[in-house]
Amino acid sequence: MSELQAAAEAAAAAAAGGSLFDLPDDDGGEEELYEEDVDGDDSGLGGVDSTTCRCKVLFLAKAAERLPEALDMIRGRIADSQGEFLYLLGGAEMDADQGIKDVDLPLAIENFLAAVQRCNCTAMELRRKRVNDGVTIEYLVRKEADENDFMEIRVAVVGNVDAGKSTMLGVLTHGELDNGRGLARQRLFRHKHELESGRTSSVGNDILGFDSAGQVVNKPQIHGSGVNWERICRQSSKVITFIDLAGHERYLKTTVFGMTGHAPDFCMLMVGSNAGVIGMTKEHLSLALALTVPVFVVVTKIDMCPANVLQETLKLLTRILKSPGCRKMPLLVNNRDDVVLAASNFVTQRMCPVFQVSNVTGQNLDLLKMFLNLLSTRMDYQVSAPAEFQIDDTYSVPGVGTVVAGTTLKGLIHANDTLLLGPDPLGRFQPCTIKSIHRKRMPVTEVRGGQTATFALKKVRRSHVRKGMVMVAKEAKPTACWEFRGEILVLHHPTTISTKYQAMVHCGSVRQTASILDMSTENLRTGDRAICIFRFIKSPEFLRPNARLVFREGRTKAVGHVTEIVPHVPGSSGPRWDQSRSRARREKEAMHSGTAATAAASTLSAASSDGASAAASTDAGVAAATAGMDGLSVAAAAAAGGAAAAAAGGSSGGASSASAGGGSEGSSSGSRRRRQRPNKHARKT
Repeated sequence: MSELQAAAEAAAAAAAGGSLFDLPDDDGGEEELYEEDVDGDDSGLGGVDSTTCRCKVLFLAKAAERLPEALDMIRGRIADSQGEFLYLLGGAEMDADQGIKDVDLPLAIENFLAAVQRCNCTAMELRRKRVNDGVTIEYLVRKEADENDFMEIRVAVVGNVDAGKSTMLGVLTHGELDNGRGLARQRLFRHKHELESGRTSSVGNDILGFDSAGQVVNKPQIHGSGVNWERICRQSSKVITFIDLAGHERYLKTTVFGMTGHAPDFCMLMVGSNAGVIGMTKEHLSLALALTVPVFVVVTKIDMCPANVLQETLKLLTRILKSPGCRKMPLLVNNRDDVVLAASNFVTQRMCPVFQVSNVTGQNLDLLKMFLNLLSTRMDYQVSAPAEFQIDDTYSVPGVGTVVAGTTLKGLIHANDTLLLGPDPLGRFQPCTIKSIHRKRMPVTEVRGGQTATFALKKVRRSHVRKGMVMVAKEAKPTACWEFRGEILVLHHPTTISTKYQAMVHCGSVRQTASILDMSTENLRTGDRAICIFRFIKSPEFLRPNARLVFREGRTKAVGHVTEIVPHVPGSSGPRWDQSRSRARREKEAMHSGTAATAAASTLSAASSDGASAAASTDAGVAAATAGMDGLSVAAAAAAGGAAAAAAGGSSGGASSASAGGGSEGSSSGSRRRRQRPNKHARKT
């Protein structure tokens, strides 16, 4: 809730005439980036990161005496950190005399590496530092993955147009530098118009693999061929999945869907050093902050940017990150020690590393790759819980059938499992069987929580599957909802928001227009917070309590979370909001035809008093009621005229006139047309 409170303060300032990122007053002094003395006391390294273990004497004794304790420690850390952790050899929690003496250092290293090997793990030395009379060594301990298994980290790449997002991913994933004219980005584009304009308009995915020793697996391809995803995944222990998002303002909807539907672990904000923080950069940064996604910044094109312009860009970036809307501590990364420090403290979401790279010369790209190698997942996926898989894309593959792509949120899914697919337009979940599973184009037999995959479904048409649907285990007993209650914070709105306001709701992979039925306050303005009841317009959706949501319509933006779900009962009537809207429209239109309605009411009362014309009055009443519901004054007048004729004479002529009035509204039955012919002939005679 602290992020929302910070955003509320910034939004209130924006309502007073500022912006979301109000810059602090410049006192005239030079504002520098946050620097950390890596050679000094950084005891907070282990206090912040729970996966960093410090023990000074564990590996100093003989291996036979402390080996069981060391093995239990390493296995426990691997289980808690989902496959890897940082270990500071020679550190002590309560002892100020840190470090291992030079005489004991070889024995400690030998015992540590032996224990790591016994646990089927590898240890990569990150840095050594002399402390007092000893030495401390920091290791990255990573579990050796099977050939068909690897750790997956998702990183969303955002930034303004022409910031170099696609070029950066092309250089990282293909292992070749750019020529300064867009050579690297051409390998990533999916559509012809993207190649022509050089701008990304869709959500792209690219991978970067690291083996157990931390080395990059991606190799340059011969003759410019594409990257072999299957080979990379088989050789990698960790795979970084880059979600390449659009930077242009017209594709903001696609960018929001990529940030919410693809569930990124981290966000890489790209800033062009020559252009600075402009355009959609602040929009994307505010979106990442609203979704509580940790952000690190990459400043590109430093090879072509003058020194004074680069310093101005860094100064402005620092002021924005320190503003009340962000409250980040920027750290300028210049060496390997800064990388380790940034990766260790990045889990707190307060540290914001800033990299300065060049895709043409390759400057500082090794530091960025090292930082990506040290990232670990921040979400706790419940593998033992019932399976849940959200769909963010659908395909129709010739010879295979319908294929869905998405993210496994929790649980364990095997091939040939039967899950519930839904909700459909009626809010129902239908059982479907998974024929095969692929991860990054590599066939596998199972997927766990936190992993992305594609499923080939059996006997399911693509037209029956859409983005936003889920596949859930039967034990979860899923239910769809038309309505839900959520707490939102309005970041920006030009006027006021009241009931019946409609906007696009992004919640996970769900993307649909919803209307506000009720609010805890009468009106909402920029910076206000309220609890609202939403209702989807088109079809019911599957939502989870406490899920983050983005409420967007044009320049209107609001963030919040789902607090309560109103389950939908399959087979019930349609949206109550549509009915209430039609009723309100009918009442409003009926007011404009008040004279005709009054005449129809008086005619009905007169007709009801005549027992001989009861049937005719009933027909006239139905016609008048129908005319009133449709809000058509002509139909009401015609029906009222027919009813008056029936009440006055009770003859077939009056009933025929009523039928003619009803037939003028579009009745196409043959019997009514046959009844109208004698009437026309009677008028002529």
